[in-house]
Amino acid sequence: MTAAPWTARVLTLFPEMFPGPLGHSLAGRALERDLWRLEARDIRAHALDRHHMVDDTPAGGGPGMVMKPDVIAAAVDAARAGLAAPTLYLSPRGKPLAQDRVRELAEGPGVILLCGRFEGVDQRVIDGRQLEEVSIGDFVLSGGEPAALCLIDAAVRLIPGVMGAAETLAEESFTGDLLEYPHYTRPQEWEGRRVPEVLLSGHHGRIHSWRREEAERLTRERRPDLWSRYLARKGQGMRSPDTHPISVSRKD
Repeated sequence: MTAAPWTARVLTLFPEMFPGPLGHSLAGRALERDLWRLEARDIRAHALDRHHMVDDTPAGGGPGMVMKPDVIAAAVDAARAGLAAPTLYLSPRGKPLAQDRVRELAEGPGVILLCGRFEGVDQRVIDGRQLEEVSIGDFVLSGGEPAALCLIDAAVRLIPGVMGAAETLAEESFTGDLLEYPHYTRPQEWEGRRVPEVLLSGHHGRIHSWRREEAERLTRERRPDLWSRYLARKGQGMRSPDTHPISVSRKD
């Protein structure tokens, strides 16, 4: 029996927001080719009253509204039927989403994503259904949908057959805890700025060394946290600078 494609089930109050940008470019073409599947499910379908209420006032008082545990639990339970995939709740207080976690998700059967609104979701359903809280950054959005779009896009591009060349993925930012090196193309001179001579030399060894040095410099200057991890990994012999040759490839 053929395995089902990687599937993203999104629980949202605004299913019309999907596929949105996921219907275009690499993800869109892969969706058309059935390399992955997208299901946007309306949380309101699981409301228990005739007004389809999904939220209520916060216990203890305060501003805003809170998404009800009974409604969210019913939506999660229905989404889990037939898809044994991690259930993630997009939340600014969640663990920061990193490339390693995205890769793990892309290698599995798919994801179930809960998009919160208002002040968030009742903590009891987060605990009771063991939802994994993830954040895409230290900022607050009006809802989890834009974060879900980002997570899905990051995972879909890692699915075999979506990207044109595997080498493209091997040398991207965060691979091996380094940011990606700078890129250049024609013309060789633009507004008085030239392409670095080493990239025009045709000497693959020198080009590789330059790119590694630039990746290390950018990481050291911009992301001290990644730089510390990189040095630790390098010191443990987990990856030497010459383990994976760097090649030139074009990305969509």
